[in-house]
Amino acid sequence: MKEDLLHYLWKYKKYPLNGLQSTCGKSIQVKSSGLHNQLSGPDFFNAQIELDGQLWAGNVEIHIKSSDWFAHNHQLDAGYDNVILHVVWKDDVSVYRKDGTQIPTLSLQEYISVALLETYKQLFNTKNYKFINCENEFKQVDTFIKENWLDRLFIERLQGKSGVINELLKFTDNDWEYVLFLMLLKNFGSKINADAFLAIGKSIRYSIVRKLFGQPLVMESLLMGQAGLLEQEPGLDSYYNRLFKEYQYLKSKYHLVQPLTKPKFFKLRPLNFPTIRLAQFSKIYATNNNLFQNLIDRKDVDASDLVNLGTSDYWNTHYTFEKESNRKIKHITDSFVQLIMINTVIPLKFSYQQYIGQTNNDALFQLMGTFKSEQNSIIERYRDIGGQITNAKSSQAYLQLYNAYCKTGKCLDCAIGAQLMNIKV
Repeated sequence: MKEDLLHYLWKYKKYPLNGLQSTCGKSIQVKSSGLHNQLSGPDFFNAQIELDGQLWAGNVEIHIKSSDWFAHNHQLDAGYDNVILHVVWKDDVSVYRKDGTQIPTLSLQEYISVALLETYKQLFNTKNYKFINCENEFKQVDTFIKENWLDRLFIERLQGKSGVINELLKFTDNDWEYVLFLMLLKNFGSKINADAFLAIGKSIRYSIVRKLFGQPLVMESLLMGQAGLLEQEPGLDSYYNRLFKEYQYLKSKYHLVQPLTKPKFFKLRPLNFPTIRLAQFSKIYATNNNLFQNLIDRKDVDASDLVNLGTSDYWNTHYTFEKESNRKIKHITDSFVQLIMINTVIPLKFSYQQYIGQTNNDALFQLMGTFKSEQNSIIERYRDIGGQITNAKSSQAYLQLYNAYCKTGKCLDCAIGAQLMNIKV
């Protein structure tokens, strides 16, 4: 028995609606199961339970065994004083609130059919799958249910990213331009250098960045220097020497401290080297003033004129300092611009709309629908089992489905899993 199954049984009332009794003999009528709480605290808020004809309103806590109440120290937590019913699979001990009053217990073991338990086991509790638990039954779920669930998952994914943005807002004292700077820099680091690039951004006061508008070489020296890429003494490379000199001045003037985390070159393609990405990023911020407002106000999806500005000419013949290469213009690819829009601009639009109280999810849905779907192994495997993934909105939703539900085994918290249980039972 797993607790997620008990949550499902309670939430969707998969027990007899009449004839329920507590373990101490009180009749139980469930008027409302309550709101499922995914955070800390009781599992269901604001339930309404009639016990021996008396209506109670409060919270419901769910455990596999009654004794889990004490194992989790709920008897010491005032947050559980408003629990009006303890729902368990097996009742092995009486439980009490902090004030010493006993809590009625409902043991579901006596009321759930063997057929339902067998269905759950066959669908979600086996290892006979290659990708996700319900891969063989995925196509059976109604399209309308899938589409509505995926819309919710897309918003859920944006809300998850909003958590990161809210933390950055605290760090920046609600400076949205600085938040964009940090998020954009992190995304320019991609997976391997994301944390290192974010650390670089946090090591620079945004007032310094504002002062360097229109000075591309100085902006580049600031970022390269904080990345630890200007550590060698000047040599034969004149461009490196200029950056080194500028950075030494900036370091002294602004009392800059380099972050401990340094960007890596290992396992990266040359176009993703930190030198190239920082050079591209430097050009953006040396060229654009008020970039956040420009991107937020924009109605179209093409932001190439703002973020795809290339690099200084030096980097068209270099991937690293000193070592010259064949000439290649280092513009950002269209696919990378799209990643910037999906991972930075859209989440910022969503969070900013919430911040000013003007949420417009339909507009975000429409905007995301104009981007191409991401291409990766997870998306392809969902396609293989019948997932209709036509644009970035749907691919983002499927990535949320996989990471938050499929990979973690939260099948019964998923509308698709719940629907499959309904179909099979």
